[in-house]
Amino acid sequence: MADFRINLEARMTQNVVMTPRLQQAIKLLQYNHLEMVQHVQEAMLENPTLEIVPDSAGSEPDGERELRERAEKTTTDDLAEQRNGEEGSLDWEKFIEQIHDSGPRIHGATGGTIHEDLPPIETNLTYGESLAEHLLFQLHMIRCGDDEGHVAEAIAHNLDHRGYLVMPLEEIAAECEVELEIAEEALELVQGLDPLGCGARDLSECLIIQARQVFPEDDTFERILQDHLGNLERRNYGAIARDLGLEQEDVIEYHKMIQELEPLPGRSFTGDDARYITPDIHVVKRKGEWIVEINEDGMPDLRVSRYYQTILKKASKTDRDYLLDKLRGAEFLIKSIHKRRKTIRSVMESILRFQRDFFEHGVDRLRPLVLQEVADAVGVHMSTVSRVTTNKYVHTPHGIFELKFFFSAAVKQQSGGDMAAEAIKSRIRALVSEENTKRPMSDQSIANALKGEGIRVARRTVAKYRESMGILPSSKRKQMF
Repeated sequence: MADFRINLEARMTQNVVMTPRLQQAIKLLQYNHLEMVQHVQEAMLENPTLEIVPDSAGSEPDGERELRERAEKTTTDDLAEQRNGEEGSLDWEKFIEQIHDSGPRIHGATGGTIHEDLPPIETNLTYGESLAEHLLFQLHMIRCGDDEGHVAEAIAHNLDHRGYLVMPLEEIAAECEVELEIAEEALELVQGLDPLGCGARDLSECLIIQARQVFPEDDTFERILQDHLGNLERRNYGAIARDLGLEQEDVIEYHKMIQELEPLPGRSFTGDDARYITPDIHVVKRKGEWIVEINEDGMPDLRVSRYYQTILKKASKTDRDYLLDKLRGAEFLIKSIHKRRKTIRSVMESILRFQRDFFEHGVDRLRPLVLQEVADAVGVHMSTVSRVTTNKYVHTPHGIFELKFFFSAAVKQQSGGDMAAEAIKSRIRALVSEENTKRPMSDQSIANALKGEGIRVARRTVAKYRESMGILPSSKRKQMF
């Protein structure tokens, strides 16, 4: 018979417990340069016991130095006011009250300025117009029925980033509670707006809409785009010419004009701005030696305020507990920042030793490397190296690279050695860029060319690397004109 009695039993077990401060230290290790600068700024706003070491940010332009001196003077005046004119004393109630009262203003500035009465900067920012907004503006200028206009607005809001309508028209008609015929009229209305081609269901329809407007007197474009889009993609001009009764030279001319149409009419509204990268590390060569420099722009040295240390003796118990918590937090943050800087430097110096040929000669000399090799060399866990190398960039004489770039799988060579996959990709990219566009290299031709350079890879491997780099196959790279 089963025994269902409840007993008390004492056991000793070991568990890994991550304290909040340990979690903070790990999070700091994952931050890139810009995130770290922002975190330090926020920490200084939240912790009054943190202060900047004077001149720790290096040389400053005259204008910035003048602004800093004004800010320091304002801070000194505020501190004197908090002391009520008495040296060494502090009105804690007033101080804490001012911290809470100034909460909404902390993110804007650290002290009073002449611009306090102006509206926030967010009200003066301008944003790019979306595709839906661009279409809706035009719709509001057109006279149409209420139901038709309602459906047209629904269509404009359901276009994807390409400008295509991916939602079935029947569903839009059902949601708007109108007949399918009205929805079709609304779709035709949207397709006639700028940019031409918006509202199309596929590439063929998108190009046909534009061809009807650009070449209204020639229906051959529509026949080609309707029935032979695949042949155009494969440059099979002979099949198109035979089916439509045209000369092959005429088909090539039609293809030239079709290439002037826009296959993605919504692309100019996607807002894909250029991405600017601030490197976390600089690797430079000076007097024949490679040097690792950590980017410290905007990262001042911090220290624990001596003022708040001195008032601990005179503070009440509640204030003392508050100050002790802030002082310990400030000290831990400073130590964590120094340890983060030391770890990043050690990892980058280890990568530099392993990949010295890359820094000397370029990507073609990149060698295979795994995280464990660097972790063993630095004396840390592999997860630490992974955190350090994620979302951090290094500026080198050959360009800016993410630290993960230097870790590449090994490809066995016939000679018995290994070669980094990234180095092979670099050679494939170079061969494609130098090829004859009228007779592009096939994957097998690229594999043969690499074999002639002593790099032995299979055709399947070449195809896999080519696709990962976004390079089209030879049939689609071929240019007939």
